[in-house]
Amino acid sequence: MLLLLIRLAVSRLEAEKSERGASAVEYGLLVAGVAAIIVTAVFGFGGALNELMGESCGTITAWVNGADC
Repeated sequence: MLLLLIRLAVSRLEAEKSERGASAVEYGLLVAGVAAIIVTAVFGFGGALNELMGESCGTITAWVNGADC
């Protein structure tokens, strides 16, 4: 009977370890997905953002009279 309880406790501990490992993998996949979305957004909107910043620089330069960005 005692041996059965020990085996049950050991199997429960092993199950918890495997669940923790699965959680770590799930978090890793989540982080990778968020990173992929950020990279896609930067490449997708990068040109438009660069153009917007260039226009802003041009406007500020005109206000300051001759400043160079």
